[in-house]
Amino acid sequence: MNNSKIIKLAISLLIPAVIALLPAGAFPFDITVVEQRIVAIFVFAALMWILEPIPIWTTSVGVIVLMLLTTSSSMINFLKYDGEDFGKAIAYKDIMATFADPVIMLFMGGFVLAIIASKYKLDAGIAKLILTPFGNKSEMVLLGFIVVTAVCSMFMSNTATAAMMLTILSPVLATLPASGKGRIALALSIPVAANVGGIGTPIGTPPNALAIKYLNDPDGLNLGISFGEWMLYMVPLALVILFITWIVLRKMFPFSQKTIEIHIEEGFSAKDTNSKIVLITFITTILLWVTDKLTGINANVVALIPFAVFSVTGIFTKEDLKKIDWDVLWLVAGGFALGVGLDKTGLAKHLVEAIPFNSWPTMLIIIGSGILCCLMSTFMSNSATAALLIPILLAVGMGIKDQLEAFGGISTLLIGLALSASFAMALPISTPPNALAYAKGFIKQKDMATVGIVVGVIALALAYILLITIKGL
Repeated sequence: MNNSKIIKLAISLLIPAVIALLPAGAFPFDITVVEQRIVAIFVFAALMWILEPIPIWTTSVGVIVLMLLTTSSSMINFLKYDGEDFGKAIAYKDIMATFADPVIMLFMGGFVLAIIASKYKLDAGIAKLILTPFGNKSEMVLLGFIVVTAVCSMFMSNTATAAMMLTILSPVLATLPASGKGRIALALSIPVAANVGGIGTPIGTPPNALAIKYLNDPDGLNLGISFGEWMLYMVPLALVILFITWIVLRKMFPFSQKTIEIHIEEGFSAKDTNSKIVLITFITTILLWVTDKLTGINANVVALIPFAVFSVTGIFTKEDLKKIDWDVLWLVAGGFALGVGLDKTGLAKHLVEAIPFNSWPTMLIIIGSGILCCLMSTFMSNSATAALLIPILLAVGMGIKDQLEAFGGISTLLIGLALSASFAMALPISTPPNALAYAKGFIKQKDMATVGIVVGVIALALAYILLITIKGL
């Protein structure tokens, strides 16, 4: 570990330690010992996720372990005592359950589908199938890359989608003039489309899943937002933003070459039994996801069907299991654990009572939180930002439910946050698709920043116009 990371780690440990040892009177509201420890852990998570002295997923695991040892019913003996000021310990099972939350299972099913799609070239087959109708006119090829990337990103990892599409893009760029601006448009289309396409489904990106988790919690809001309902509104929104992206890229980086020839060597072939099982399972899973209200099968349960089918038939092997993005699952679990801590200890309620949100304009709370989320996500992980902000804004929303009602309620607040996290794409560090595209050397940082800011601002405005118009989902 280099000196810079050691300093960052020291800061991330020292500040929470000081907060944990402060006298209760130092806080602007009444606080119990357990609540104070949650505040310290929350600050620890925020600093570690922002400064990244260690990988962000390891911070999430650390958060869960710290909560178990210091705030749960199974905390270390010398850290607990009887007294009114101590507060209520969290049931340790509630904290550990975040590792196997139904939303985690939803994501796992999505990862399994993506791994098998790549293994059997179904992803390349889909790309070939969808790109073919766009022909070879340069501007239409650009639109094709945008559409294919976005569609794949709705059901696959944004990172995996970007990696696949950038691989397909490399030979395409080789056919274009080295000095042509059209190369930049094509290269930028993939990270932007991957980021925007992810908003289309609840599994498209972790912030979506975080928002759905809290909105559909049977012990909380229990809004029952289905997979299909989410897509009904978010897919059209994504398409409008993508169309605007196409126009922006065409105007900023016009093609000097009018036609482009695309060659995708390998594609999916359903000749053998396993390939047929993959295709049928893939189609069935997506159909079950979008018709969950009709079938009565919860989207989280549907996600385990491909896992079971592929495992039992031997299509998904022990080696494939290692390819699941476990780091993303643990990162999301850490965010859930913070939410459990804020809720179960009563800290969320105290935080909301201490801030006079009732006197703030409602629109400021809704849009301001989205802008804050977008700014934070520009410099740190979208998932980590959502994991930090969504539990807090849920508590805020519960405290001002009447104010929010005219704007769509708490769903507008939380879904707005989830979408805002996905629209932060101005820098190479903002999202993995951005980093992958920048690492290929096709794009300059100033071009990425310009397009990211323009599309991000437009997308943010359209998202809030939609949410406020339809009054949430």
